Amino acid sequence: MSYETIRYEVEDRIATITFHRPDRLNAINLQMMRELDDAYGRAEGDDDVWTLVVTGAGRAFCAGADVDEVRTDGKVPHEGRYLSGHHEWEAPQEATPPFRTMAKPIVVAVNGLCCGAGLDLVTTGDIAIASEEAEFFDPHVSIGLVSGREMVRLARALPLNVAMRMALLGRHERMSARRAFDLGLVTEVVAADRLAARARELAETINRNAPLAVRGTRLAIRKGLGVPLYEAELLAESFRERNLHTEDSKEGPRAFVERRDPVWECR
Repeated sequence: MSYETIRYEVEDRIATITFHRPDRLNAINLQMMRELDDAYGRAEGDDDVWTLVVTGAGRAFCAGADVDEVRTDGKVPHEGRYLSGHHEWEAPQEATPPFRTMAKPIVVAVNGLCCGAGLDLVTTGDIAIASEEAEFFDPHVSIGLVSGREMVRLARALPLNVAMRMALLGRHERMSARRAFDLGLVTEVVAADRLAARARELAETINRNAPLAVRGTRLAIRKGLGVPLYEAELLAESFRERNLHTEDSKEGPRAFVERRDPVWECR
């Protein structure tokens, strides 16, 4: 697939996906949804990609769904008949990566305005950083819509009263990058002209580690969040056991004993 609403670049085992509708503040339309779905799958299936970086072009990271394409009949956008497939019974994901099923880690670099469905990238990405110019808010109630998936996720990432304040005040109040950092929504705030480089540095640092161990660790944490602690521990141990049968799990200790950098083969 060729892309018109996003940019997709791979270099040094890092796939960078850039929302590229700057004239629409990177609002998500149906074409962008399809292109992002393809790009996420493409990165996940590419053995030369170990880590993803997601960011935006222009002064916005993502302004949420394109209001020109919002459905008024309650139906999930689809080219076939209504409720004809399993995905139509699920919560719409729009720009969200398939974070529950993919294994590779995602670094999210919030370059500017981040609202609505754009917030999903912050709550489902694995490491989120922001530029000093980033702002966060949720406009749903201000345009007559229920804030669903976005704020349900945010209420698990922020103190409940903070998430509720953002949800109920709508577009009338914005959270600064510094405030987002103080609350743990993002892990780092950097100057705008340093954001892209810093996101890449983080991805490169992740890639210095054993890629299969990184994926198993990510999956253990993500999947463990949805089950009681004891079951989460057992699940994590099952992933650890699987990884012990890989070549990289032998290379790591060997390189440590030989006092050299490990050479990861991702197998």
